[in-house]
Amino acid sequence: MNYEDILYHEQDGIATITIDRPQVLNAFRAQTVEELLHAVGRAGWDRRIGVIVLAGAGDRAFCVGGDQSAAQAGHAQPGGGHYGGRGTIGLPVDELQSLIRDVPKPVIARVQGYAIGGGNVLVTVCDLAIASEQAVFGQVGPRVGSIDAGFGTAYLARIAGEKRAREMWYLCRRYSASEALQMGLVNAVVPHEALDAEVERWCREILAKSPTALAIAKRSFNADSESIRAIGALGFEALALYYATAESQEGANAFREKRTPRFRGIGAASSDTR
Repeated sequence: MNYEDILYHEQDGIATITIDRPQVLNAFRAQTVEELLHAVGRAGWDRRIGVIVLAGAGDRAFCVGGDQSAAQAGHAQPGGGHYGGRGTIGLPVDELQSLIRDVPKPVIARVQGYAIGGGNVLVTVCDLAIASEQAVFGQVGPRVGSIDAGFGTAYLARIAGEKRAREMWYLCRRYSASEALQMGLVNAVVPHEALDAEVERWCREILAKSPTALAIAKRSFNADSESIRAIGALGFEALALYYATAESQEGANAFREKRTPRFRGIGAASSDTR
């Protein structure tokens, strides 16, 4: 595959996959996700590779979720991410989340800036995460008529705890790198200029370990939360119906028009659920 939206680099057993769309804060479109699927699979099943680093280009953002400027399958994709499985609205984000978990190599998120919406979920599903002091985390889905119905909710609760995960989704606040460290969303926070060196240090430590033992450990960790994959599949099918409602479309329209959304009382579906 010829990559247009990502960069792929291998060196000394480390594969670095970088979302290369800094002009939109590394927001992903369908092509981005397809390329990430290819690259993660390429590195994940290559015996020469011992660890994968997932990164974002530039200094401002790791990833801010779905790209508002690139409508896919008739649906807008605000920063929170109007996204779903290939069978729902065209962005196979759930497949990418599953693949990050499935490859038998540790995947480290290198977070240098904003990790918002779908970007925050990518950090969540990676095995480890190293953040710059400048990193910012958070969810925005309910603000723009969207939601991650699988790993981004249930698995986030495993990591950060039920109360904090619900707070992140219900209130859509932003959290500093130190707050993310406190809640367990990242493993370490370092000065911005030391981020690459810290990520490489962690990679080198991993490369010194038995690859088979690491693969078994990863499978064992994942087994405990594997039911979330099925929950996510069900949830993404429901999202396909939700995104067709006036309520969800109001969130996308308000995001594009830079105004406060008016969710309450929109359409019959809204009145039925309030």
